[in-house]
Amino acid sequence: MLIVLGAATASFLATGGHTLLPGIPRYVEANIGTSCRIKGNISINSGERIYHVPGQEYYDETRISAQYGERWFCSEADAQAAGWRRARR
Repeated sequence: MLIVLGAATASFLATGGHTLLPGIPRYVEANIGTSCRIKGNISINSGERIYHVPGQEYYDETRISAQYGERWFCSEADAQAAGWRRARR
C-alpha cells in the first residue's frame, strides 16, 4: 500500500500538483456567448486567481483550463465576489 501511495504522490507532483480529470479537453472555450467574456485564470507560479477583461495586454493569449479550476465570468463584480483580482496589465 505504501508503494501505491508513493507512486500516486509522485504522479501528482509530476503534473505540477494539479489533478487532471479524464475526458475534459485541455482548453475549454465552449460557446460562452457575448456577455461572459471575462477570463478567470489561476497563476501557475503563485496560485493567485486573476481575471482578464477584453482589451487587456494578455487577454487573447490567456486560455481557460477548467480542469485547473479556471473559469469564465459575466462581470467584474462576479469575479471579485468569487475572490479573483483584476490583472494588472
